[in-house]
Amino acid sequence: MYLANFNLLEKPFQITTDSRFLWLGEKHKEAFATLKYGMIDNKGFLLLTGDVGTGKTTLINALVNSLDPSVLLARVPDPRLTEMDFFQLLANEFKIEKKFQSKGEFIALYTEFLIRTHAAGKQVLLIVDEAQRVQLDLLEEIRLLSNIEKEHVKLLNIFFVGQVEFNDILLDTSNRAIRQRITVNYTLEALSEEETGEYVRHRMDVAGCKDEIFDSGAIHEVFTFSQGAPRLINIICDRALLTGFVENKKKVNADIISECAAELQIPSFANRQESGTAQTLVTSKHGHQTMQTSGSVEPLVEIELDLAGLRKKREGTLGVYLVYVTLVLLVGALCGYFFYLPG
Repeated sequence: MYLANFNLLEKPFQITTDSRFLWLGEKHKEAFATLKYGMIDNKGFLLLTGDVGTGKTTLINALVNSLDPSVLLARVPDPRLTEMDFFQLLANEFKIEKKFQSKGEFIALYTEFLIRTHAAGKQVLLIVDEAQRVQLDLLEEIRLLSNIEKEHVKLLNIFFVGQVEFNDILLDTSNRAIRQRITVNYTLEALSEEETGEYVRHRMDVAGCKDEIFDSGAIHEVFTFSQGAPRLINIICDRALLTGFVENKKKVNADIISECAAELQIPSFANRQESGTAQTLVTSKHGHQTMQTSGSVEPLVEIELDLAGLRKKREGTLGVYLVYVTLVLLVGALCGYFFYLPG
């Protein structure tokens, strides 16, 4: 819709991965080099974590595309599987065509596959995406697969890719064995403001536009609202181009970005800081405990104050009622006394 307005050949900010639009910031380059080294050097377990939208999938796709043809790859997009489903998925990914009915049969076939592949001068790589979703029992099964090795040689490399909370899962004492085996670990951070500008300009350039469509004020607002997360940058910039087209603008400025962010209901970082995002354990009067963000504490206090006011009001009403009843009984007693008083 907006392509002709900005002299674009295609949409520059699609949220689907496309290697033609790949742009790596310094942190992404460092992560890429670290993972590449881990694979070339046959390090075994590698870990890549990062917050939502920081570009983990894009980075892994770039890594996969750079692999030598001698690398046999299996990718698990969602590890929330039963043990047997996981084994069946691996068998399908690695073209192990023999049927198996039990874990023991799979291990025997898989061991044979790894030894045969190594003898042919090839490597085997297993990528477990969305690692924070893996069940603890399956995590242990994955660790046990790494025990299949020859002396001084790793037959299987395993990459865990997940959100930062996967680090907390690994810190659990039950996972100390697998934690100790992770030889390469990288946490991916978001882009800086300068990198955000380079990222936007690169994608516009690949899409066919050579002009500076997003001015410096717009880039600053894009960074403010996205905090350098590539996925959010794509969403905001795509909306900004549409808004610019509707408003018949040839450039995107800070006002357009602010308008789009408001429409997308994405709070700025400053507003998030003011409202607070830290979680606090709140205990109710009845002993129930719930997690509340710090931004919700003040309303809870107001509610408590309102309840206290209602309590006082109710107690005051009860006092008035008791006085009223006492007066009625007293008047009734006096009337009875005077009614039966001898003439």
